[in-house]
Amino acid sequence: MSTTVIEGAELTAADRCDRCGAQAYVRVTLASGFELLFCAHHSKEHADKLRQVALQIHDESERIK
Repeated sequence: MSTTVIEGAELTAADRCDRCGAQAYVRVTLASGFELLFCAHHSKEHADKLRQVALQIHDESERIK
């Protein structure tokens, strides 16, 4: 399965990482339609596995300065 990086609804400061609670910069949509949110750190840590299972990945980590 290939991963598609898409443009979607912008993540806000209210969106929190499902792993640690930090601000989320990445939204991963699974084939089931379920969404996971990750901070930049955890999205990088789990990137290989996420690409294997994700239907779509919305990545805004470039906003981090």
